[in-house]
Amino acid sequence: MRVLLVGAGGVGTAVTRIAVRRPFFDLMVVADYDPDRAEAAVAAVGDDRFRAERVDAGDEAAVAALLARHGCDVLLNATDPRFVMPLFRAARTAGASYLDMAMSLSRPHPERPYEECGVKLGDEQFALAAEWEKAGALALVGVGVEPGLSDVFARYAADELFDEIEEIGIRDGANLTVDGYDFAPSFSIWTTIEECLNPPVVYERERGWYTTAPFSEPEVFDFPEGIGPVECVNVEHEEVLLVPRWVDARRVTFKYGLGREFIETLKTLHLLGLDRTAPVAVPGPDGPVPVSPRDVVAASLPDPATLGERMRGKTCAGTWVRGTRDGKPREVYLYHVVDNEWSMAEYGCQAVVWQTALNPVVALELLATGAWSGSGVLGPEAFPARPFLGLLTEYGSPWGLREQ
Repeated sequence: MRVLLVGAGGVGTAVTRIAVRRPFFDLMVVADYDPDRAEAAVAAVGDDRFRAERVDAGDEAAVAALLARHGCDVLLNATDPRFVMPLFRAARTAGASYLDMAMSLSRPHPERPYEECGVKLGDEQFALAAEWEKAGALALVGVGVEPGLSDVFARYAADELFDEIEEIGIRDGANLTVDGYDFAPSFSIWTTIEECLNPPVVYERERGWYTTAPFSEPEVFDFPEGIGPVECVNVEHEEVLLVPRWVDARRVTFKYGLGREFIETLKTLHLLGLDRTAPVAVPGPDGPVPVSPRDVVAASLPDPATLGERMRGKTCAGTWVRGTRDGKPREVYLYHVVDNEWSMAEYGCQAVVWQTALNPVVALELLATGAWSGSGVLGPEAFPARPFLGLLTEYGSPWGLREQ
């Protein structure tokens, strides 16, 4: 397997540090708009299977040419969601398989944003599914940790733990702190704003997909391995759009443990218009300069990838499932916990970006060995779960199951 990894930020760098320990690929080209980041990621692993390149992720022709030049048969997208569609199309043009960890962006319903869906996450990609399937090509979408491992858990629950499923709820929580900062998100603030301030989507079998107000339906969820109770709220996320396509459940939700202070900060950014992506004119020495308010917020905060030495605690991603087995009620939580102290010591990566990066590497290996195969635009729950979960454990990062 020859892989083009686009994006050498925190997650992309973690991908290289995980992948270097595995023998399933022959080449991984690490490409970024900033060549210094790509070079640093490659230099850190010290393996001649890795090469650095510069590429603009928004330039489809340049990405397709880079795939062809290196003979890459897979493109792994480790950029933010703005670049999903150009990279998705570039892979199809070049005849390469495609993997991402976040799907094409949504757009709220113009009149009823908190009741009805507009353009949903992934709609642009699924609109091209027939084209991929006709070509016998695979786009494996949403294969990070959430979405990704959470979807694998949903498939595992449906196949092996339940006869009927009433509800699948992705629940994400952590007790992470960052020394020296009052506000320092552990993941991309650009992506965090996008998913937290957009109308959350809920799925119900009788109703289909619909939306609610941001931060709706708060609940306290008790997370394992010492994290404890965290208040979680509805957030827009890909699992709600992916899981019902392949797993039969009456209801699917995604709730994120943000914390009251984080929620209030996001609300303030929205109130001030600092969550907007459209440029505004800012006075400059040579006249007005167009600037995206959200990019300003991102530039004003520390890079999450650099916070590992200051972070303390654990992060948990998991899937809560409620239904019946052998005619009796059952409720479980399947989860994956990463301790930041461990991920820093073992890989030099903070817990959140490492946990995200781990899963696409596992998926790449499954594709390389033929344990997973398919064509079209498919989510992780379209594939058998056991090979993935077995390999996750082999990577030294086991998962857990708690009866509720």
